[in-house]
Amino acid sequence: MAKEILDLYSDYLLSSFGATTATGLSRLLDGEVSHDQVTRFLSEKVKTSSDLWRVVKPLVRQIESEEGVLIFDDSIEEKPYTDENEIVCWHYDHTQGRNVKGINFLTTLYHSQGVSLPVAFHLIAKTEEYLDKKSGKMKRRSPTTKNDHYRQMLQISVRNEIPFRYVLNDSWYAAADNMMFIRHELQRHFIMALKSNRKVALSAQDKSQARYLTVSTLDLPEGSVREVYLESVDFPLLITQQIFTNGDGSTGILYLVTSDVALDAAHLTTIYQTRWKIEEYHRSLKQNASLAKSPTRTLITQSNHFFAALCTFVKLEWLRTQTKLNHYALKSKIYLSALLSAFQSLRALQPLRFS
Repeated sequence: MAKEILDLYSDYLLSSFGATTATGLSRLLDGEVSHDQVTRFLSEKVKTSSDLWRVVKPLVRQIESEEGVLIFDDSIEEKPYTDENEIVCWHYDHTQGRNVKGINFLTTLYHSQGVSLPVAFHLIAKTEEYLDKKSGKMKRRSPTTKNDHYRQMLQISVRNEIPFRYVLNDSWYAAADNMMFIRHELQRHFIMALKSNRKVALSAQDKSQARYLTVSTLDLPEGSVREVYLESVDFPLLITQQIFTNGDGSTGILYLVTSDVALDAAHLTTIYQTRWKIEEYHRSLKQNASLAKSPTRTLITQSNHFFAALCTFVKLEWLRTQTKLNHYALKSKIYLSALLSAFQSLRALQPLRFS
């Protein structure tokens, strides 16, 4: 019965444009599923990454390829008006440069043959309280770092026998330990963004003598690659730079490093552009899968609503492959169908006509 409720609830999240509640789904189905059944589904044992894998595994097997990539990132679903608990709490948002209140979630997104599917996730739970010496206030923290979760989630994907060639991530996860883990433990390659203040050596000898330069000072013409060495990484990397234009017309530089020394600059940057798929995933999950539309109040119901929203995204992505419509066009089509149904129902009631 739980699978049936998940199927109905995720359809409800996909078709909804307002608040999503157990009562709302029950009324929509005219009592076919009771409010209590939906509430029990949301209140039962917390769904985990293993549950997600059982949902997406058959789909992954249909689109998997050796040229697939694993894209890793985290995001925050802001919940400024929800009571604080272990998962709804304050997190530093490095994209905004400030602390925000909400749910911080990590995702491993598998992209292969034009399809993007979440294959692992984790909700950051700040279960420890401590006294912040600077502010004198009690704060929360997680006993496990995001980099630890990063490595664990990638390991899960390998254990689930998902074929992929590269791991892609931004500079937030470009730690030396992560690079070593991917190359040595997973036997895979990576492409990562690198902050401009990171230090690199230009040869193995320079590294042995601790002669390092900051990335921003490298002579690195656009479209070229250069071999460099990072401290605490025991293999050479290729680095390239990509110049981009911001929305305000200013320019910026993105530095990329890879463990695959056979790549040229064009292929390196082209593969890394696939990382944008996880930004599309974040936006669609929040805007099209009713992630923020649930008034759930407990840790368990909030966690399970998040899981259902993930399953809703999976449905959207699979519908996209069948209809060739993007997520927003699909959502718009659903909205127009609902509007037409409401309009026809109103006309059938024969409202007042103006002559």
